[in-house]
Amino acid sequence: MPRQPHLSAAPRKSAGDTPLTRVSLAYVEHRVNLYLRFGEPLRELRLDRWRRCASFAPGAVFCRVRRESNDYGTTRWQLMVLQACAPGESMQRIAGVRPGAQLLLRAEGETAVQAVLRRIDAIEALAIDPTQAAPAYWRTLGNRLAASQPLPAYGAERHAAWLRGEGLR
Repeated sequence: MPRQPHLSAAPRKSAGDTPLTRVSLAYVEHRVNLYLRFGEPLRELRLDRWRRCASFAPGAVFCRVRRESNDYGTTRWQLMVLQACAPGESMQRIAGVRPGAQLLLRAEGETAVQAVLRRIDAIEALAIDPTQAAPAYWRTLGNRLAASQPLPAYGAERHAAWLRGEGLR
């Protein structure tokens, strides 16, 4: 029997000795599709035919989508926009994300996930990388979803204001 790679609970470290956030991804045809919608991992490790592990540096923003199905159709839709954390920062424990991350947005159900995916597409249509969008926008989007309110658009003006504010730090 082939030996599986050992994955410890502690995050792996990069050459710069910075702890990385590891995100589990999987694909089993017609059953599970757990993938990144956006985000640039520092590296990706293929564990086997169905599973991968993506590693992110502290501060990196990424979006993970989960879709589960059975013989009768899709049973679960979930989308999360997350930000990897540095040691000592507060974070939420999230299944499949080690050691955890800051949850910027969480959408459950097909309607909510599709609405967020349309917002991500609109951001990309403006030639803005969603990883560079203001974290406050993702939080606002999540709050509006939870309150069943209209979802705000993310425009070039809002993005420019965010970038100016970041330049002041």
